[in-house]
Amino acid sequence: MTTTVNAFGAQEAGKPLTPVTIERRDVGPHDVKIDILYCGICHSDINFVDGSFGPLPVSPLVPGHEIVGRITEAGSAVTRHRVGDLVGIGCMVNSCRECENCRAGQEQYCLKGHTLVFGSPDPVEPGAHTQGGYSEAIVAPEDFVVRVPENLDPAAAAPLLCAGITVYAPLKRFGTRTGTRVAVVGLGGLGHLGVKMAKAMGAEVTVLSQSESKREAAAALGADHYAVTGDGSAFTELANTFDLVLNTVSAPVSLPDYLGMLRLHGTMVNVGVTTEPMPVDVFTLCQNGRSYVGSLFGGIAETQEMLDFAAEHQVTADIELIGAQDINTAYQRIHASDVRYRFVVDGSTFADLKA
Repeated sequence: MTTTVNAFGAQEAGKPLTPVTIERRDVGPHDVKIDILYCGICHSDINFVDGSFGPLPVSPLVPGHEIVGRITEAGSAVTRHRVGDLVGIGCMVNSCRECENCRAGQEQYCLKGHTLVFGSPDPVEPGAHTQGGYSEAIVAPEDFVVRVPENLDPAAAAPLLCAGITVYAPLKRFGTRTGTRVAVVGLGGLGHLGVKMAKAMGAEVTVLSQSESKREAAAALGADHYAVTGDGSAFTELANTFDLVLNTVSAPVSLPDYLGMLRLHGTMVNVGVTTEPMPVDVFTLCQNGRSYVGSLFGGIAETQEMLDFAAEHQVTADIELIGAQDINTAYQRIHASDVRYRFVVDGSTFADLKA
């Protein structure tokens, strides 16, 4: 037996999202059912529904992978959570759990492919595809559900489930601590959390942006320095300066310019997603023993660690709370860079949708 819930989804790539109804499976022994309180809007949601990542895997496709809610039902074998818990779901809801990467707690790099929270074939329900958080409720395996500390604003915590872990994981991996010099490229949904997380870890943070327009905003977020890259002078002035350059921009950038800003054994990490190629200058990498890497959100244990860190340091996203009926407008505003810094959908408004 399944449950029908109201949702907001794409019926055709490149077209506006519309109210839809979807089926949620029964709660199995290891599942929990969550009433969704808030769901963030990520640029990757837009990439899926506008066709940038290819045809829709299923129609309708309900996006949303920054989910915070409360458990309303728990399966008979569930041990990690209980009814009433405030919890979250991020980008994935399953993996093979057996490969080397999964056993290392890096399920996002599952060698057999992780199961996205929306748009993936559902291994628990053969023939079905997963559907995301732009909906009233969701059912997921308990092992892919994390605890959201109660001292965090649940709406502002929702973007931590993707944007937060996406910047936290590489900052931690490359040893960010007191005295580390970190440059954050871009000051959007990812970038503003990159600044907050790096500062909470003790780093000296510089925001790199194409214009002067975000200087005051960067300072308000805690950045120590701000450099304008539009005229190219910053690449010369800040050459050989940073231990870590965190690129959060979802568009091509000139890699040789940013790689040249790395000091000895420095690393540039790409967390922004673009489908366009970016040529790497190998000679620039060889100088100073620099590294250029990519990073894809984080594993489940690491996501829990990030949330606990965020609760300790009171790091949450700066958000604009909207209703479900405003999602298409939010998509347009994201394309126009008209948000500081993350839209979050009020889950209670899905109940009012009429498919």
